[in-house]
Amino acid sequence: MHCNYSEFSDIVIEHFMSPRNAGAIPDADGEGRYGDYACGDSLTLYIKVEDNRIKDIKFLAFGCVAAIASSSMTTELAMGKTIEEASKITEDDIASALGGLPENKIHCSLLGAGALKNAIQDYLDKK
Repeated sequence: MHCNYSEFSDIVIEHFMSPRNAGAIPDADGEGRYGDYACGDSLTLYIKVEDNRIKDIKFLAFGCVAAIASSSMTTELAMGKTIEEASKITEDDIASALGGLPENKIHCSLLGAGALKNAIQDYLDKK
C-alpha cells in the first residue's frame, strides 16, 4: 500500500526520517512492549532510570510512518522526566507533540504510551 506523506505533519515526517533514540539498551532497568496487531505495528521501549528519573530511553519499532514517528516522539517526551511524570504521558500528548495524526493513524500513538507504561511497570516490578 502506498503511503501518502501529505497526510502527515512536517514533525511526523521528520521523526520518521530521523528517529530519535532508536536502538536497544541491553541492561535496561525496564522494558515495555506494546503492539497493535490489527495493523501489525509493534514497539519495544527500553528505559534506564537514575534517581527516579529516566536518564536514557531507546526504542525498536516495526510499523508505518506514524508508528515510527510516535515511538520517536515518546522517547523525546519521556527523556529526563521522573517516573511519575513519564507515567502520565498519554497518546493525546504524543499525537499533539507530533502536530496531530490523521484519524486513521491515531491508534499509532497508543504504541508509545502503552510501551512506556509497560516499561515503567517492569522497572517498578524489578525494584
